[in-house]
Amino acid sequence: MSHYIAPVKDMLFVVNELAGLDQVGRLPGCEEVTPDLVEAILDEAGRFAGEVLAPLNFSGDREGARWHDRQVAMPAGFKAAYTQFAESGWTALGCDPEFGGQGLPQLVSAPVREMWKSANMAFSLCPMLTNGAIEALEIAGSAEQKRMYLPKMVSGEWTGTMNLTEPQAGSDLAAIRSRAEPQADGTYKIFGQKIFITYGEHDMVDNIIHLVLARLPDAPEGVKGISLFVVPKYIVNADGSLGDRNDAYCVSIEHKLGIHASPTCVMAFGDNGGAVGTLVGKPNEGLKTMFIMMNAARYAVGLEGLALSERAYQKALGYARERIQSRAIEGSPVPVAIVHHPDIRRMLMLMKSQTEAMRALAYVVAAAQDAATRHGEEAERRRNQAFVDLMIPVVKGWLTETSNEVAYLGVQVHGGMGFIEETGAAQHMRDARITTIYEGTTGIQANDLIGRKIAREGGATLKAVIDLMRQTLAETGRQDGAEFKALAATLGEGIDALAAAGDYLVAQYGTDVRAVAAGAVPFLRLMGIVAGGWMMARAALAAQAKVAGGDGDPFFPAKIATARFYGDHLLVQAQGLAREIIHGGVSTLAVPEEMLG
Repeated sequence: MSHYIAPVKDMLFVVNELAGLDQVGRLPGCEEVTPDLVEAILDEAGRFAGEVLAPLNFSGDREGARWHDRQVAMPAGFKAAYTQFAESGWTALGCDPEFGGQGLPQLVSAPVREMWKSANMAFSLCPMLTNGAIEALEIAGSAEQKRMYLPKMVSGEWTGTMNLTEPQAGSDLAAIRSRAEPQADGTYKIFGQKIFITYGEHDMVDNIIHLVLARLPDAPEGVKGISLFVVPKYIVNADGSLGDRNDAYCVSIEHKLGIHASPTCVMAFGDNGGAVGTLVGKPNEGLKTMFIMMNAARYAVGLEGLALSERAYQKALGYARERIQSRAIEGSPVPVAIVHHPDIRRMLMLMKSQTEAMRALAYVVAAAQDAATRHGEEAERRRNQAFVDLMIPVVKGWLTETSNEVAYLGVQVHGGMGFIEETGAAQHMRDARITTIYEGTTGIQANDLIGRKIAREGGATLKAVIDLMRQTLAETGRQDGAEFKALAATLGEGIDALAAAGDYLVAQYGTDVRAVAAGAVPFLRLMGIVAGGWMMARAALAAQAKVAGGDGDPFFPAKIATARFYGDHLLVQAQGLAREIIHGGVSTLAVPEEMLG
């Protein structure tokens, strides 16, 4: 029921052939990142994910995190698994060596994080939030804050959180009311309540380091008046030991549709005199720093979509191979495994092809993140950062929306047994549902994509990416064989549809923003599908090169066939989406609000 096998072969194919491990290995600080090292890391991570984390996924979902008297007890086995996780060095994988990290590039940490999320998504949320807090402190923290907190956060001895949302301030952070009062000793007293705080309280470590948004007394209104504070669960003494319990408590946890083993906390700061905190960065610039965590978290949530898709696919495929039901439609003397039935095969291929497309896009973006931060030439850093900025909302929005569809198909493949919780397929569908909501809903990602990432710069980066897509299209069209001819046709139509929709939103954003915004989510979906098709075409080309070189591994012909399926079943949606984007805004807004019902 909780069986998981990390798809290391496909991960390595993407890392090496599509994301360019050889190029990442030439970046400063990455010289020791060789294919052999990466394979060894992924093999060991896959073993840990399959043997330690995956067996706790179903039991953790059934037991859930439990709250009592402002404390949270994790499900059985989670604390021991986390201790082993930290002691094995997994918390330090991509962190700065100055604070005990291993300094590995994003391209290496991305597949490892995918494994944690596939094996046990609820567990993976704890190190995910900690990594975001670490990154924020690395960039904006004072030397003292870094010395005091980062070594033990990197080692996994302490974990971290991000505290943004309040009951009246969800996506609109300008409405934050939590306040920070300066003290004579240079610290601050924090007062307020935060909701939806992942791992805000738990029993797996001795200390939890909260990053909290709050307002100073003289802060201006709106988002320009928000500051960021580090508020530890236990005050840290000068010698690094733990002191008094801080006035930061979990007053309840939420009862959720999914991720039951991840405590989603209501945090109260200052109910007993004020929680002690210190300012991170400059006053009133907290949101700027918090966006560091938010962007990292948005990419990580995109990986959750990929990971849950992989897990749902593995479960559905296993069931389809075992479940004997009905004779073959073309005729058979006895009932056959349902994997033989054409509609089951269609659903499995939808799951497989989209999962592979998502993985390729996510890892390529990870490699671009490495180049954006490590490349020696400023122009290359800027170019890669522009690509990352464009693609982060696509990774977050398209991967998570697609994962909901893939997990839904996983239940459908199981038939009636998929509706039974003991089968385990339903858990993946329930867990996937949150991914399109937290860290910014799909609508927020789509508005960010069309506004900040495309319209603001006149579509320059989008046009550059479309040029790259057309280069891949040209190479695809030069290949022999029906698979490549079919793929080139659907990819070409998809690219044309994306270009037309992009031109429309750039031209109309300034004059009819409401009509353009009505098509924002369809545009995000269009961009995800076409970017996924671009990746699948690149995968097919890389696989064809292996076949032409004499490699007889059936993995490579399967890659080519899967890419064609993606074109036949998914890229063909692009033209309809483009029409919806260009022509659908008027009808979306035509019915007056008072007539909606």
